Amino acid sequence: MERGRMFAVNRFKVWQCWGVACLWLTGWLPVAAQGLPETVRQALKKASIPVDAVAMVAAPVTRDAVPRLRVGADWPVNPASVMKLVTTYAALDALGPQFVWHTLFLADSVPSAGVLRGNLYVKGGGDPKFVMERIDAALQAVREAGISVVHGDIVIDHSVFQLPPVDPSAFDGERLRPYNVTPEGLLVNFKSVILKFTPDVAAQVVRIAHEPPLAGVTVDTVAPLQQGACADWRSTLQARFDQSSAIRFAGKYPAACGAREWPVAYAEPTTFAERALEGMWRAGGGLLTGQVRKGAVPATAQSVHTAHSLPLADVVADINKFSNNVMAQQLFLTLGRSPGGAVHGVPPALAGVGTFERSRAWLSRWWPQRLGASVPPPIVENGSGLSREERITADALMALLRDAAAHPVAGPVLQQSLPVAGVDGTAVRMGERGLLKAALGNARVKTGSLRDVASIAGYVQSQGGTQWAVVGIINHPQASQGRPALDALLEWVANQPR
Repeated sequence: MERGRMFAVNRFKVWQCWGVACLWLTGWLPVAAQGLPETVRQALKKASIPVDAVAMVAAPVTRDAVPRLRVGADWPVNPASVMKLVTTYAALDALGPQFVWHTLFLADSVPSAGVLRGNLYVKGGGDPKFVMERIDAALQAVREAGISVVHGDIVIDHSVFQLPPVDPSAFDGERLRPYNVTPEGLLVNFKSVILKFTPDVAAQVVRIAHEPPLAGVTVDTVAPLQQGACADWRSTLQARFDQSSAIRFAGKYPAACGAREWPVAYAEPTTFAERALEGMWRAGGGLLTGQVRKGAVPATAQSVHTAHSLPLADVVADINKFSNNVMAQQLFLTLGRSPGGAVHGVPPALAGVGTFERSRAWLSRWWPQRLGASVPPPIVENGSGLSREERITADALMALLRDAAAHPVAGPVLQQSLPVAGVDGTAVRMGERGLLKAALGNARVKTGSLRDVASIAGYVQSQGGTQWAVVGIINHPQASQGRPALDALLEWVANQPR
């Protein structure tokens, strides 16, 4: 049985990491009076997924309500991106929805007549969404502060996080997929290039633009058009991303595709921040005599400008609605920067260097303080769910959802951040399967997908007017075929009379 096999593989790690916490398997919630609804059971059967590969629990959000459905809920399973609920709720509770990150711009001498005779420093603060429009605004603020020419270097300081080198292709071999981008102290535009394609039928070419501008990188600006249907247009283009200094297109673009965008993780991610900042500085009219390089901010450097991030509430919305992995990891690493001692009420000015180890230690303190020692803690690798190691029980997710529903500050923000079934975010395509009726627009759920994993967790407003929390996780080689079973679970809950 797949779930049993997956748990057996990781059982030693579970015992090694958690010790007595592994007594989870006796469960902590009362056994429900009924098993899987027939609609869920039939959908699993059609997908060739056995019932014992499933962890599901559904209950009204009130903490004393007995679950109406509880199957496999005390087994630690891989939740995929549903793990983002742990990271985002913990952050909202500890830091507050208005928390912001700070990116510092500093100089080691006083500018005169627009000229800085020295170095300009950019110290990353771990901002999860330091993207083009906000970088442009920050660089404009630097120019308005009196620096338009740097007679020296632009130095990038990533030291807010201490991270081991990671191969972006290590997870699944897809190094150019933006979901595999790794975190960084100064994360610039998700280390990704946005390629924009606009057909010019009169000239029989497609015009190609890209952003951000990258110093030392050339990108083809045109490719031939071809007739025919818009099918696998990315393959038809025969893009070449193997060189860090060039992006080439050896094929053709189907005119029928119209205007399209293609986000691609840059082939040499360790130099992306340098290339992008230099490209954007020069594109904005700034001059630079030196280079853009990594380094440390000297203690004597003076502040030029502080760029504030979006508030945490907005960041959490992006993380959960669009399942952004690197943003979730940046947030998880930020939790590891919390000062020692109290977990709740962490001040906005965080101290220390963020590491995954420190974040895991922080979470191990926060979890029992917030949810109680009887609720099984998760096994967390990076806080995003992009992991083969992360584990949590459906019971534990249910406890988290119920706790959040009662949280006067973090709870409403978390709920609003979840995709609405059939309406937006990663849940928008739920309506296309035609299986949801009562749940459409009435379910807010985080979705998760990995090889062998399909999952949902969130809230459903039932026809009887009761708010429910629901968790559904499939760990099986056929998990991708099990989405209709998760739809059936949501629909069953939405149709409950109370």
